[in-house]
Amino acid sequence: MTDEDWKYPQQPYRKNGWLQVDDNPPLKSPHKIYYEEYGNPDGEPVMFLHGGPGGTCTPNFSRFFDPERYRIILFDQRGCGKSVPNVAKDGAQAGLANNETSYLVDDIAKLRNHLEIKSKMHVFGGSWGSILAQAYAIKYPETVQTLILRGIWQATKQDLDYMYQGNAETYHKGPYNVTVPGSYLFYPEEWKEYVEIIPQNRRKDMIKAYKEIFDMVPRTPEQQETKRKALVAWSKWEEVISNIVPNTKNVGKYGSDEFATSFAQIENHYFTNNMFMENHYLIKNVERIKDIPIHIVHGRFDQVCPMYQADILVDALRNVGTEPASYVRTTAGHSALELENAMVLTNIMDNLPKMDHSKLPGTKVTGADATQSY
Repeated sequence: MTDEDWKYPQQPYRKNGWLQVDDNPPLKSPHKIYYEEYGNPDGEPVMFLHGGPGGTCTPNFSRFFDPERYRIILFDQRGCGKSVPNVAKDGAQAGLANNETSYLVDDIAKLRNHLEIKSKMHVFGGSWGSILAQAYAIKYPETVQTLILRGIWQATKQDLDYMYQGNAETYHKGPYNVTVPGSYLFYPEEWKEYVEIIPQNRRKDMIKAYKEIFDMVPRTPEQQETKRKALVAWSKWEEVISNIVPNTKNVGKYGSDEFATSFAQIENHYFTNNMFMENHYLIKNVERIKDIPIHIVHGRFDQVCPMYQADILVDALRNVGTEPASYVRTTAGHSALELENAMVLTNIMDNLPKMDHSKLPGTKVTGADATQSY
């Protein structure tokens, strides 16, 4: 997307702040999530959930929505962006403490209450944000008007292996052995860089091998450089494969030490803990969201979240007797900022049935229960 491609011009945020969502015991630095509001303060509320885990929001994300119609809320999830403590600035111990799916779900509810949203709201999430949006809707369905989901992710071992494992274990024997499925098939130069960070004898489980480096406390400059390179390699790999035509010479913030330190460690923290969710939790609980209109946008050439993952969700909805409100397969890759994805998402938001939010009853939720099994 270029500036001219967007339907709506970039506007400054109307309001911003930090909301304390957790005391973060036994640490002394409580979690405070950073948020921004754009658009019409009296408009239909839409909650934007960024990807990752460990990504951040940027002002561009507000441009999917008509600022005259919508009250647009962006926020950085725990440990990343402008939220504090930040994994990169304050350390993994602080940033990853109490950083699990159940906490993030309840953070949405707490932010909703803090902003005094009395009606239902549209919930818009892509990639990891699509998981978080569904998990929130499963727990708090009475607060959700519409789900708009892009780049559906199931985050099973199969899905993680496709993206992060591929042919890594046998790469040294034959990098062009393509009998194992994976994103690597489409990005061979970048895959080489990602794989060769890890010693040959530790490539059986790439996510685990990267975690060992991320968890290392460097004692020498050489160890510090090894860790830095690993963090950046992980971050760059995801950014490159998010675009059908990657800009390999400029991966932006994904190549910066600060962003990569936060992004890579938060993602790895979730991946090595099964996303802090019961296996197939979203699919098993899809009946709880069957009455919510669900719009799905998925790039046909997505190599972060291959399209079969969206089909799994559609099949699950049909199995409980409902259809998605729309399911659009674009000729694009993963990123929400690829032109066709962005245009379709904007069009969906422009054409949602208008919500008479001023007359809806209050639906305050506590947002305090972080003990639910996910």
